[in-house]
Amino acid sequence: MRRFLLILVSLVVFHKSGNAQNDVYLFSYFVDNGQDGLHFAYSKDGFKWQAFKNEKSFLTPTVGKDKLMRDPCIIKGPDGLFHMIFTTGWHDKIIGYASSKDLIHWSQQKAIPVMEHEPTAKNSWAPEVFYDDEKKNYIIYWATTIPGRHSDVADSESEKGLNHRIYAVTTPDFKTFSKTKLFYNPDFSVIDATILKKNGLYYMFVKNENPKPAEKNIRVVSSKHASGPYPVVTSPPITGNYWAEGPTAIAINEYTFVYFDKYRDHQYGAVRSKDMKVWEDVSSKVSFPKGVRHGTIFKVSKQIFNGLEKSNK
Repeated sequence: MRRFLLILVSLVVFHKSGNAQNDVYLFSYFVDNGQDGLHFAYSKDGFKWQAFKNEKSFLTPTVGKDKLMRDPCIIKGPDGLFHMIFTTGWHDKIIGYASSKDLIHWSQQKAIPVMEHEPTAKNSWAPEVFYDDEKKNYIIYWATTIPGRHSDVADSESEKGLNHRIYAVTTPDFKTFSKTKLFYNPDFSVIDATILKKNGLYYMFVKNENPKPAEKNIRVVSSKHASGPYPVVTSPPITGNYWAEGPTAIAINEYTFVYFDKYRDHQYGAVRSKDMKVWEDVSSKVSFPKGVRHGTIFKVSKQIFNGLEKSNK
């Protein structure tokens, strides 16, 4: 009996390990100004990333004044669909949305009017979506500047009057949406928020956008709930002596990896941590396709990966 149980346990462990090995990491991103749409790269180790489809777009943008698809954020929901949120333009009060079963065939794109109720709102940038497993809905959050709404921490000359905070709506189905609310209000201009759940906590990585003195780095805060509240950042930046933005985080084996755009250097970088406190810069060890811009890391099954791979041909 004991031998039988040991064999059974071994089979379960092997099965779980095999499933993990079948997962592939994807990176959704844009190039140039985002005018040609959605791009994908893949990796099996989190370090070497290769582009699909000879670096051609999978989906062309159709909504917004500028018809752009910047900062594409994709998650797989409990409904089995991949949900994508993206920036549609530089001065839009909307964000874009589309869904897919296989990441190849997409629904009709639609505009979500998240800031239309704010007459002076300047933009809706870098939206992300996260499934709140406590409240059973999706949180959509993004950066917006509303002049005069918050303490003036941004230099008007270098930042063109932009002083961002993170706003959010919730939705159970991407058809009905809550009223827009202020989601994160630190004592600095903040953009590019992204959330990762680990060990029962929700970690939010954000970019400190302050120009004087120049920060332009990634910080991390945590909450017991996906919906917050998230405290004001008190920890030092997790990125190094370079300008970084567009963080995206994922757990790979025992590490948490945070990837980001080293936009002044025209490179992608990464840091990793085992305990969410001490961060190791592994930028020199990662490689991405040329021209990759702000996107999202997520896992897909081997079946989804195989479908994308066939689209290369």
